[in-house]
Amino acid sequence: MTSELDRNFIELAFTEAKKSADAGGLPIGAALARGDTVLAGGHNQRVQQGDPIAHGEMDCLRKAGRQTTYRDTTLYTSLSPCMMCSGTIVQFKIPRLVINDTKNFGGNEDFLREHGVEVIDAAHSASIALMRDFIADNAELWNEDIME
Repeated sequence: MTSELDRNFIELAFTEAKKSADAGGLPIGAALARGDTVLAGGHNQRVQQGDPIAHGEMDCLRKAGRQTTYRDTTLYTSLSPCMMCSGTIVQFKIPRLVINDTKNFGGNEDFLREHGVEVIDAAHSASIALMRDFIADNAELWNEDIME
């Protein structure tokens, strides 16, 4: 279940995804919050930086900088995280993940739950549409991103 505060951060992750799309990259964004405070936002920059691990979640966590703990944070992401990002969520012990879109890409939600992460599917229609349209228009780039 999402709160009004969650919905604000869900929109921030979506805004970050649009920022990446507008820069020619994959429309994936993320935000890390502690309570009502945004620690960072980030977006996928694989294309923009030529960096294969510059996923939205990774960019967000880099921008958040060192934290003494992540155990009181929530990560918001516009698309269900890949295994690399899911592993990082588990490694950092981020307890709560809110995902805007599990329709266009998913599969690691059970892995995250099995490792104690509360996973919430926000079913954010704008994020789902943005990614659906991106995949339709950029199948080759999408397949590169998911290593197909």
